Amino acid sequence: MTVRPVSRPPVRLYCFPHAGATSLVYRGWQPLGEPHLLVRGVDAPGRGTRRQERKAAGFHALVRCMAEQVVADLLTERERTPGLRWATFGHSFGATMSLAVAAEAARQAGVAPERAVLSGAVPPGLQRPGALLDSVPDEELLARTAADGGTPSAVLADPTMGRILLGMLREDDAVRAEFAQEARGLRVDFPLTLIAAREDVHAPPEKVWQWTAHSTVPARRVGIDGGHFAAVRRPEDTLATIVDDTDPGEG
Repeated sequence: MTVRPVSRPPVRLYCFPHAGATSLVYRGWQPLGEPHLLVRGVDAPGRGTRRQERKAAGFHALVRCMAEQVVADLLTERERTPGLRWATFGHSFGATMSLAVAAEAARQAGVAPERAVLSGAVPPGLQRPGALLDSVPDEELLARTAADGGTPSAVLADPTMGRILLGMLREDDAVRAEFAQEARGLRVDFPLTLIAAREDVHAPPEKVWQWTAHSTVPARRVGIDGGHFAAVRRPEDTLATIVDDTDPGEG
C-alpha cells in the first residue's frame, strides 16, 4: 500500500497593487490559485474595498493600516483553517509595500509568512528620493501610463476615471518618495522570491536581484520574458512560481 503524504494547509496570498491601482487588479487571480493559494487583494485605506475609510498619510501609517488588515484577515481565516499559512505578492510600487507590510504583520501576528514575492521593482536604495510626478502634466502622465501597458484603455479614455487614476498615481508617488529613506533599512528573516522581466526598462533584472540584501536568507531569482507588467499580465505563470516556492512538487 502506498502512503500518500498529508497535504500542507493552503497559503493565503496577500497581493498588493501597483501605483494607481486597487485590489481589483487581482480579482481574476483567485480561481487560478486554488487549491494551494487563496488570493486576497489588499487595498490602502480610502481605496477600493476600503474607499469609505480615511486615507493614511505617509509610508509608515500606510504600512501599519495595511498590516492591521492583513493580520485581522489572517487570524480569522486561521480559525476556519487551522495551520493556514500566508505569503505576500507585490508588483512595482506594491512590492516595497508588500514586504514592509509582511514584516509588520509578522510582528503583530507572531507568524512569519512563507515568503514575500517581489515583482518588477527595484529596492529602496536604488530608488530616487523625492516626488517625481508633481511637475508632470496630466496628458504626459496618462501617456506614460498607457505606454507601460498596465492600465485598461477604457480607464485611460474615460475623463472621470482618468482624473481618479491621476490622483491615485500622485498619491502613491508621494509615498514612494519616502522609500529611499524610510524603507532602506527594511530587512526580514523570511525568504524572498524575486521576479524580473528581461525587457523591463523600469526594473531590469540586475537591479531587482539587489533585493537579496533585504533578507537574511537566500532568495530565489526568476527571470521572465516581457516588459514591466509581464508578471501581472500572465498570472497563471506567476502563481505557478509561487506554488513552486511554497509547496514544492504540488504544482
